[in-house]
Amino acid sequence: MRVIFMGTPNFAVNTLEAILAAGHEVAMVVTQPDKPKGRGKTMQFTPVKEVAVRENIPVLQPEKVREESVVAQLKEAKPDVIVVVAYGQILPESILNIPMYGCINVHASLLPQYRGAAPIQWAVMNGEAQSGVTTMYMAKGLDTGDMIDKVVVPLSEEETGGSLHDKLAQAGAELLVETLSKLEQGTAKRTPQKEEESSYAKMLTKALGNIQWENDAVEIERLVRGLNPWPSAYSYLQGKTLKIWRTAVVPESAVEVAGNGSKAVPGEIVYVDKNCFIVKTGKDYIKIEELQLEGKKRMQTDAFLRGYRLEPGVVLTSTKE
Repeated sequence: MRVIFMGTPNFAVNTLEAILAAGHEVAMVVTQPDKPKGRGKTMQFTPVKEVAVRENIPVLQPEKVREESVVAQLKEAKPDVIVVVAYGQILPESILNIPMYGCINVHASLLPQYRGAAPIQWAVMNGEAQSGVTTMYMAKGLDTGDMIDKVVVPLSEEETGGSLHDKLAQAGAELLVETLSKLEQGTAKRTPQKEEESSYAKMLTKALGNIQWENDAVEIERLVRGLNPWPSAYSYLQGKTLKIWRTAVVPESAVEVAGNGSKAVPGEIVYVDKNCFIVKTGKDYIKIEELQLEGKKRMQTDAFLRGYRLEPGVVLTSTKE
């Protein structure tokens, strides 16, 4: 098939490479404009553009994809299908109506659950047992089009936003190739989404990672995993930002391990030894296993405690006091 591929971040790279490996012709790649990065503010290609340049595929990077001149270029390319994976702009009907087989989106959830910008991280934070990928026909609404195929991906107990991202990127690439084959053969089925089963995965912000110690330990542990590696969960230790990368729940029944933890306030460190420290939450406790203090490297807690004196009674806060 003759394909226009629209995508931007790393999540989309697997799908573009899979389309090429399957022998389809990628006539054009459309991706977001290059952005300055790092201290030198050097302009950096998007991950999808890097693949396109390597494979000598023409690249289009419009500020606004709905502009008439852009739509005209897409029409001139005469695609059989447009594949969209985490592109970053809403497509107007003038583009949705171009290809014979429609615009096909690869979405990182089992629709209609987790429509929106951050389905991967919210699946982890909400404690889902499984996630997955859906291919669908794109429509005017946000992730509301008729579904074509799905693949289920189970979550491990230690799943992070980063590890699930990688699993779903690979699963989505394989699923999209299957979907293209069904489109060619005329066997692709359309399954409307049930609105009453839909949920929304709102965009991530750095503020979301600010740990509220009044919450349950289970909720905090999921937050830490879901926001790893970005934007990360954090708190404040004696006026410095403390990123928290890995934790474990310590149940109330293990209170003897935490000394006088039952009298502590949420956020208070109730136990410290050479390997770890334990923090009181709204329900149960959290053991901090991996962290990163402002200005320092990411490290295991035992390494941190060899260079930083920490005592029970110190309180982690949600503001930089």
